[in-house]
Amino acid sequence: MLSEHAEFKALTLKDIIKASDGTRKILFTLDDGLVIETVIIPCDRGRNTVCVSSQVGCAMNCQFCYTGRMGLTRHLTAAEIVEQAVYARRLFSSEVGSISNVVFMGMGEPFHNIESVIQAADIMVHDQGLHFSPRKVTVSTSGLVPQLKRFLRESNCALAVSLNATTDEVRNWVMPINRKYNLSLLLQTLREELRSKHNYKVLFEYVMLAGVNDSLEDARRLIDLVQGIPCKVNLISFNPHCGSQFKPTSEEKIIEFRNILAEAGCIVFLRPSRGDDQMAACGQLGKPGQVQAPLLRVPAKFQSALT
Repeated sequence: MLSEHAEFKALTLKDIIKASDGTRKILFTLDDGLVIETVIIPCDRGRNTVCVSSQVGCAMNCQFCYTGRMGLTRHLTAAEIVEQAVYARRLFSSEVGSISNVVFMGMGEPFHNIESVIQAADIMVHDQGLHFSPRKVTVSTSGLVPQLKRFLRESNCALAVSLNATTDEVRNWVMPINRKYNLSLLLQTLREELRSKHNYKVLFEYVMLAGVNDSLEDARRLIDLVQGIPCKVNLISFNPHCGSQFKPTSEEKIIEFRNILAEAGCIVFLRPSRGDDQMAACGQLGKPGQVQAPLLRVPAKFQSALT
């Protein structure tokens, strides 16, 4: 009866590419021939992570992200999302050890596909599903406010918010979604929603772009922006790719930025690049076609940082 009424294979394994640091990028073919990418990030402390995609491409057009160059082809089903984690366990648990963490940080904006993402996250943490700890399943967003509210009310999983700027001027440029849901609205929503969640911290992700968002004034503004929000801050080194004009901030400057945040009492981490030699790192997934999302006009005062 099951074989007549149910499909058991949402994904077909196409290729596995191994980076020099042990990170694996898995390419899966979908039923309609489209390809998505999933990343396994091993950790010598035993916290192995699978990074899953939620869409084929992405509509957000973040200017520093290679996936954003693709535009959006379609949403993934809950089955196509969950099966990425199932495959990761099956293929790599014997090789790298058990996979303990899931991050929705692959291709796509998870909250643009909110129905499938909430369903997939529920299956991942359910004791009759994949039985991950809700604290170890993290869904990331560029800041879709109505869906963010819904996620915080319906899911027990962790939330990451991709911030990447401390002014609306910069964020409007590097993350166009900010023109609809600006910094003030996004952060005020988090303040209000997190009041009713106990022992819960949001993770702010901040990709460091040389000469754009990495000044010491940015660090001080960031401290003010996150006031009153229980949070951790992840400083992420920009991973260069052919679809972007940005340059990574130097390590010395990232540490200086980190120290300002830490001295003000912020919980702050530096997230090293993983898998960047095989285009498996943060912001490097996907394969833009001939028609690409537009690069936006660079504000005059930042043009020198990109030349």
